[in-house]
Amino acid sequence: MPRWLITGAGGMLGRDLQTVLAESGETAVVAATRADLDITDPVEVRDAVAGADIVLNAAAWTNVDGAETDEASATAINGFAVRLLAHIAGKRLIHVSTDYVFDGSATTPIPEDTPHAPINAYGRGKAIGERAVLDSGGYVVRTAWLYGEHGPNFVRTMLTLAATRDTLDVVDDQEGPPTWSYSLARQLVALSRAAVAGDAAPGSYHGTAAGSTTWFGLARAVFEEAGLDPGRVHPTTSDRFPRPARRPAYSVLSHARWPETGIAPLPHWRAQLTDAMPLFLP
Repeated sequence: MPRWLITGAGGMLGRDLQTVLAESGETAVVAATRADLDITDPVEVRDAVAGADIVLNAAAWTNVDGAETDEASATAINGFAVRLLAHIAGKRLIHVSTDYVFDGSATTPIPEDTPHAPINAYGRGKAIGERAVLDSGGYVVRTAWLYGEHGPNFVRTMLTLAATRDTLDVVDDQEGPPTWSYSLARQLVALSRAAVAGDAAPGSYHGTAAGSTTWFGLARAVFEEAGLDPGRVHPTTSDRFPRPARRPAYSVLSHARWPETGIAPLPHWRAQLTDAMPLFLP
């Protein structure tokens, strides 16, 4: 039975990884939260990784706007700490990354080998981390538009606002694949097992839902799933809500590499949302 190390175990994805491993009968799991493991500390990382056959890195600086004013701190976590993990863990590392390493100028699903072109500080840090993982023979799994049971996310925000506002204006000029963190966790565990068995080549993979929509489309779908009137959601443009960090306009990622592993790509985003919604409703 393989020995697992989850970093970032207290976050949305980290908690779902623990659930998936428990459901599948894995018992040799070390789930390290930020309080348990400082991933910027070489001694702590070396000690933690030493006992692991698989290292699932779900630790990250996730404050995209905050990275614009403190790029050094964001890059220390998303770039240099990942470089440290990659140096120590090598091919044992499964690292979760982001669509933000791309500029969003594409109009068709973005291939796994597309060169980095980040447009904000968060993406620049994540690109540094990715390069280190790939250079060390590890695995990068990019995801996008993630939501889940644990922690703040778009689905929960829409339901909270629905309870306090008559109508909502939601941007309709950014396109992406809403992805349930639990589904992604299952795919990451499957990839990890395939990697250990030698059935999945190192490199970049895309862990996002099939299909795509806009934030406006997702908000309407959330209302529909919750039995609310989707007509309360109105489309608007991103310039109505200026943010410190630029966002990619197009975040739809290709899933071309999954067939070679024998692992199915994730289901359509709307099917995932239907499955996930009971977690958000009373």
